[in-house]
This record gives sequence, C-alpha cells and structure tokens, in this order.
Amino acid sequence: MANIEKRTSSDGETSYRVKVRLKGFPVQSATFERLTDAKKWAQHTETAIREGRHFKTSEAKRHTLAELIDRYIRDILPQHPKKARDYLAHLTWWKDEIGSHTLADVTPALISEHRDKLGNAVTVRGKPRAPATVVRYMAALSHAFTIAIQEWGWLDDSPMRKVRKPSLPRGRVRFLSDDERARLLTACKESSNPYLYPVVVLALSTGMRQGEIMGLTWDVVDLNRGRAILHETKNGERRAVAITGHALDQLKELGKVRRIDCNLIFPSKENAPQKPQKPMDLRTPWETAVKKAKLQDFHFHDLRHSAASYLAMNGASLAEIAEVLGHKTLQMVKRYAHLSEGHTARVVESMNNKIFGGA
Repeated sequence: MANIEKRTSSDGETSYRVKVRLKGFPVQSATFERLTDAKKWAQHTETAIREGRHFKTSEAKRHTLAELIDRYIRDILPQHPKKARDYLAHLTWWKDEIGSHTLADVTPALISEHRDKLGNAVTVRGKPRAPATVVRYMAALSHAFTIAIQEWGWLDDSPMRKVRKPSLPRGRVRFLSDDERARLLTACKESSNPYLYPVVVLALSTGMRQGEIMGLTWDVVDLNRGRAILHETKNGERRAVAITGHALDQLKELGKVRRIDCNLIFPSKENAPQKPQKPMDLRTPWETAVKKAKLQDFHFHDLRHSAASYLAMNGASLAEIAEVLGHKTLQMVKRYAHLSEGHTARVVESMNNKIFGGA
C-alpha cells in the first residue's frame, strides 16, 4: 500500500513524499510538489508492480515481442531442428497476435487473454483446439522469453511464470487385446507392403516410437547381441533397445536381402544415389491394415502403449517400463500403474510373509 507524507521545508515550500510498500517487492518512493501527482504516481506504481511491469529493464521498453521472436527464429531455432517446424508456427501466431507490444507491456494478463483465445479457437478440421496444443504454443513462447532473459538481457523475468497452463486430460492408454493383436498382425502379414509386418512387430516388442523405428539403419543394429542403439530420440538422450525373439528374427530375415544403395532398414522405393535417404511411408498400408483388422480408435502410437501395457501386466516395475520406453521420469508411465497391481500385490504379500510369517 502507499503512504503519502506531507513535508514543509524551512522556506515554507510544501512537498509530498510517497512510499509504495508491497510484500515481496522493494519499497518504491518519489517526491512531488502536488498532492494529486503524488496520488496518481502511487496508484500507477502499485498497479504496475502487481502486473509485473514496474521492474522491467530499459531493454524491455526498447524491444517489442515481434523483435524478440524474429531474433529467436533467426539465431536460436536453427539450433533445434527437431522443434523448428512447430516452434516456427507457434511463435508466428504469438507474433501476429501481440507482437506489436513492447516486452514491458507483455503482461501475464495479456498472455492469459490470448491463451484463452487460442484454446477457444476451432482448428481447420472443425474441432476445438486440444489443451495439449495450447501448452505447446505456450512452451515455444516461454523458451523464447528464457533466451531473452539469460542470453540477451532484454528482460529480468518471464511473464510466463505467472500464466497457468491448461489442464491436460489423463494420458491415453489404448492397447491391443489378445484378439485385436492377432487380427492386426494377420492383416499386416497380408499387406502388399513387405515392411509393415516387421515394423509393427518391432513396435509391439520394443515400445519404440514410429520415428525411431523408421529411422533405424543397419549400422546401429547389432543382430548378434540383439540390440539397437538409438542416437536420435525425443528426449535427446541416446538409448539402447533390446531386440529379441520374433522381432530379432524379422530383422535377420530383412538383413539377408538388404539394399546396398541405402543404409535404412525400411527404405523408401524412391531412394536413389546422391539423394537424401528416406524411410518408407507406411501410412496407407497401416491404415488399410487397421481397417481390415476392424480396430476402433487405434493409432500407430498405441502400439507403444500396448508394449508398455504388456510389460506392466507381465510384472515389470514402472521404473523398468520407463527405462524401456526411454522416459526420464516415472510421470509418463504412471498411466500403466493399474495394470501392474497384481505384481505390486505379490511384492507386498512377499514382504508381509517375511516379517509376519511366524506370527
């Protein structure tokens, strides 16, 4: 709150000393000749502090959000090729919406207003925009602010810290039943595409993502030891993947007739010398197989969920599932916890038998 103190000098002149005290912020003070100016300054300063605008640096008043986004796209985005396409689209949206504001005027309230506008919009497919999509838009802007703070000195703090993210629905867990799995594998075997069946077998047995499987090359696969080393993963960390049983047999069969002009395990027919190598596009054969197997609400990524679910139902701990899937934390695999309740019960029963067995 503000405190205004009237002062009279030795020569009889009157002035007004204002002090603004808000918990968690340093005291702000100023002196004015007129009481009305003192009150206006106090009100403006209190509002600015609450909105996070008062302590902005001069750089924040000198640059617009559009300038920040342009520099980020030019200098930072090329360093993150995996995120480049999505971040470019997301940041361009923010630039078009509020890019004309100076950084000092980009408040949490302003961002929240446009977060809601984004969330209430309808996509080109006529569907409401998903909360997860809004979170990704916010993540792109947040990282741009972080760079502006840490490397450019354009801001003291990010307004994104005070902006609430939309609540996300619980993680999807759609996995194949035994009957569904049999129908899908049969449909994949009967596909005219020779790669579809081994790709699906790999996905079910290893939990690898579609991009990881399609990007496999013969030099990262060790058929003798039954493993593959993934150098490019979603979280940026290298991961070893165990390949055993039927999946390993499938790779060994493919290895007998591998192409000499392409190192990809699942190459496109369009690959040619002196051109970038591309993996086979399995979208059409995959959709055909899913339709033929009469699967409802099933996507390729659900093969990864199926692999994790099978691990849980066969007694794997959440930590073990996270390691297989390549997750850094257990948060992403907690969705499978209910499937391993039987294993958990056995662990608790074993512990009780040991400590109370003689009671």
